[in-house]
Amino acid sequence: MSNPLLRELDHYVVLEPGGGERILTAAETLAWLEARLAKLEPVPADLVGLSSPGLQAQRLLETACELELAPGLTIQWFAVRIEPPG
Repeated sequence: MSNPLLRELDHYVVLEPGGGERILTAAETLAWLEARLAKLEPVPADLVGLSSPGLQAQRLLETACELELAPGLTIQWFAVRIEPPG
């Protein structure tokens, strides 16, 4: 079960091999995950029953923090809280 506080966070740090780290909004992170899932074959077993890449990405965002794209090639994402300046 995911922590309900994570759903309140609006930003994520995403890590890709060779790509460094980036801070994305929640919507950008979902799109980033969808794009990675679209290229992945086969989709992880726990995502097969979900009807769209958007639902699959949402499930990953709520329940995981990494996805193996190929042996030894893993992407990761972590929720972060960005405090407004002040």
